[in-house]
Amino acid sequence: MTARERVIRCLTFAGPDRVPRQLWALPGVSMFRQEELELVQRRFPPDFAGPEVRYGPAKRAHGVRGEVGTYVDEWGCVWQVAEPGVVGEVKEPPLADWLALAHFEPPWEILEEADFSQVNESCAATDKFVLAGTTVRPFERMQFLRGTENLFIDLAYGTPEVYRLRDLVHEFFCRELEMWVRTDVDGISFMDDWGAQNALLLHPQLWREFFKPLYKDYCDLIRGRGKFVFVHSDGYIEPVYPDLIELGVHAINSQLFCMDIEELGRKYRGKITFWGEIDRQWLLPFGTPAHVRQAVKRVRRALDTGRGGVIAQCEFGLRDPVENILAVFEAWEEGNEGRRLNPDG
Repeated sequence: MTARERVIRCLTFAGPDRVPRQLWALPGVSMFRQEELELVQRRFPPDFAGPEVRYGPAKRAHGVRGEVGTYVDEWGCVWQVAEPGVVGEVKEPPLADWLALAHFEPPWEILEEADFSQVNESCAATDKFVLAGTTVRPFERMQFLRGTENLFIDLAYGTPEVYRLRDLVHEFFCRELEMWVRTDVDGISFMDDWGAQNALLLHPQLWREFFKPLYKDYCDLIRGRGKFVFVHSDGYIEPVYPDLIELGVHAINSQLFCMDIEELGRKYRGKITFWGEIDRQWLLPFGTPAHVRQAVKRVRRALDTGRGGVIAQCEFGLRDPVENILAVFEAWEEGNEGRRLNPDG
């Protein structure tokens, strides 16, 4: 079974030979711990690959992401980085004053000048599942442009400008996805962080009225061309799990340990694929390998049907002991033995 077949059988609950693997490494790991990263990748090769693509240069962007100091992203948002290897925070949102909206344009040049010529060739050159990452993140992009506090006030009062801003970023992201769905990638991902530690950042009804129609458009675009839909969101997002299933999301990467994992399993196991993860707030940086193995076993007991629906994904942070990252995949391998013996879970 190829890696591509394995992932597809996982997403369709068709019984992969083992749980698919994927490792996310934060920029600081690649910068300062490359040998350890390569060790994990050698021992546990991933089942996912990314396509070869180059977005066009942005007129407003300057500075270097991940380096201490200030940089400006393609939308004109000014970020500050306090330590190397992290993304940083937006400190100067370009639309803090709504008057600037009248003359604001998305960075169309990064799409118009993008080079997708190698995408299909890179897909054909691998037997791994090719997952395209995108810049699609409307809720977060609106925060970066307007400022988080300002945006929450706008949403609460329903100011007309916030609808104009939503439609502006949505048009851009639809255009981006339209480019991706014409390629040979297997899946396409987008993201938005909807959750705080113990609750949604927005009332579920506001989320459904204001943002859900956008996500429906994205899912319809992706599924309409036979691609798999992957979504990432941090925090507590259990109230919108049913909406994601309704929209046709195939795989959700969420912070399982912010929620009741067993309840997630009772409600949604077999209806959506749980694309990781293992607790990166406490267990991976501060736990022991034994703690990590127990966490993997808990996730598998709650969410693994034995026929697919779980992906062994975790995030490698700058301060995470490599032994804990190895323990994640070792524990999933131990679980795979049980799957082969008892494929019906």
